[in-house]
Amino acid sequence: MKAALFMGSDSDWPIMKPAVELLKEFGVEVDVIVASAHRTPAKVHEYAENARENGVGVIIAAAGAAAHLAGVIASYTTLPVIGVPINATPLNGLDALLSTVQMPSGIPVATMAVNGAKNAAVFALEIFGAGDAAVAKQLEGYREKLREGVAKKAARVASQVNQ
Repeated sequence: MKAALFMGSDSDWPIMKPAVELLKEFGVEVDVIVASAHRTPAKVHEYAENARENGVGVIIAAAGAAAHLAGVIASYTTLPVIGVPINATPLNGLDALLSTVQMPSGIPVATMAVNGAKNAAVFALEIFGAGDAAVAKQLEGYREKLREGVAKKAARVASQVNQ
């Protein structure tokens, strides 16, 4: 399994790093690419057009402001593309969210919340898990850990309320 993670700028790395870490935790190989839909369109085009032949199964694309990166990538491939709008302007990511989610019919981008990198990784894993029982089972374990974490937090709050 291999995923590609595009960032429109290196400043997106702190937001996207948890997604890479989660994918790697599940044994997914990850290509990390910094490329701009506007400033390096040839690089974006070449990678996206050849991604399937290079073993990529899912592409995650993060960008702020005009945030056309995910849509441009989706125009060059039939692989699933997951967009992560980044909060990079005084509009708090609303501009990126709208740029990512408003795709024309026939060129979809699955769009996560603003700065929703970890959910992008989980969604990519769900896509891989649809055809790989081992990944699906790992996801079940991941969800169980989430439930356990909530139960611990609930118990901590309850102990403070009942003091």
